[in-house]
Amino acid sequence: MKSVLQDLPKAGENSNTEPLLPKSTIDVFYDKDCPGCRMDLRKETCLGAPYKELLYIWIIALCVGLPISSLYPYLYFLVKDFNVTKRDEDIGYYAGCVASAYMLGRGLTSVLWGAVADRYGRKPVIIFCCTTMVILTTLFGLSTNFWMAVSIRLLLGASSAIFGPIQAYATEVCREEHQTLALSFTSSAWAIGMIIGPAMGGFLAEPAVKYPNIFSKDSLFARLPYFLPCLCISIWTAAATIACLWLPETLHKHKETNEESHGTGVTEKRQESDEIGSTKSENLFKNWPLMSCIIVYCVFSLHNMAYSEIFSLWAVSPKKFGGLNYSTDNVGEVLSVTGAGLFLFQLAIFPKVERILGPLKVARVCAVLSIVVLASYPSISKLSGTSLLLCINIASLLKSILSTSIFTGFVILQNSTISQSQRGAANGIASTAMSLFKVFGPAGGGVLFSLAEKRMNASFLPGTDLIFFILNVNLVIGLVMTFKPFLVLPQRVRSE
Repeated sequence: MKSVLQDLPKAGENSNTEPLLPKSTIDVFYDKDCPGCRMDLRKETCLGAPYKELLYIWIIALCVGLPISSLYPYLYFLVKDFNVTKRDEDIGYYAGCVASAYMLGRGLTSVLWGAVADRYGRKPVIIFCCTTMVILTTLFGLSTNFWMAVSIRLLLGASSAIFGPIQAYATEVCREEHQTLALSFTSSAWAIGMIIGPAMGGFLAEPAVKYPNIFSKDSLFARLPYFLPCLCISIWTAAATIACLWLPETLHKHKETNEESHGTGVTEKRQESDEIGSTKSENLFKNWPLMSCIIVYCVFSLHNMAYSEIFSLWAVSPKKFGGLNYSTDNVGEVLSVTGAGLFLFQLAIFPKVERILGPLKVARVCAVLSIVVLASYPSISKLSGTSLLLCINIASLLKSILSTSIFTGFVILQNSTISQSQRGAANGIASTAMSLFKVFGPAGGGVLFSLAEKRMNASFLPGTDLIFFILNVNLVIGLVMTFKPFLVLPQRVRSE
């Protein structure tokens, strides 16, 4: 193994020449055939944030979020068109099943994709899964019955379980001081996907009805009224798949040599990373700092997934059931404003706030504020006109900013507990656990929504009051779990 830095001048060789790299870095041997070593070298020589790679990551993470939420605005009408229910009050149950199938599929394969990414690299896993998402998203738009829709959503979730490898890649492509920004990119893309997705679904569903001058009543989009949003997402994902071809690999791949068996050929950065988290032979399930972060992360994920479905169902439901009586277009407009505001906050403000408070304090403060915002929703439903439009846009934006900040904070904490050699698997475990929790989010949200519509005249927590009260109970549980003795952090994080 040869050093690719051996020809660089070392500090002190020439008093008139500044060293290109610190001496500690120059003395480290890099394997020129290892993509991870090449990435380490690049991070040592390039001090700025890799915005090009972060843009690619943002596009890919957005692709993962879009299929989850794009069906929410029209899910109620999709299930109704399948004619599987006898009463409108039961639609929520079946809608929950369709939405939950995605998360069940993702939960079954997240650890697998994380392990494959640790073995063969982040890039091939991302490219394969993006390609599969293009095919399955298109097929979902062609669904003609309830069971076809559930089956395709299950397979789509199984092929979309790459958020763990994406998060691992984001931390590895950046220097340590830029990792918060990188994770903000992934979290904001995911969150914006959860917002733009419903906006796309709202604007593009039933195009022959909404845009008769463009789509005739005899067109494919009239016979398949929910195909257009799926087709647009597939086109975007196909573009992201092509963009993946320019991603540099970050995983270390060293050939087995005697030198490496004695520890040579590994950069100091990797050795430091191993000291922070688990060693390669350590069982991740015994790493309590990691597992406690994942569990708390899952509790908040359960809340957010239930909220995402309930918000769209609540917004389009009639006023007599405590809803806003919005059309899918109205929902799309609200979520578009939310997405734009969230994007600006995550990229411009969140990194500064996290640098001041730290990821854990950010999560706690945002959880408290989320409870306050969510408690206002039953009162907002009683408004109308401009007052309703203004209040629901502000509340939706604040809720999304706060939820995304909680997730980003816990992703930062989670990745601080592990080394690179296990980062894909660890993020896969987190994604699996989160997905399994989220299976109950849409299903529970659908059941809760149907239950609320049947008890509009109850004396205690009538109608939608029950929905938002239970969502807040979930938030309180998550907030309590961010404190000792439940949540345990590595010494390095506690000292910062």
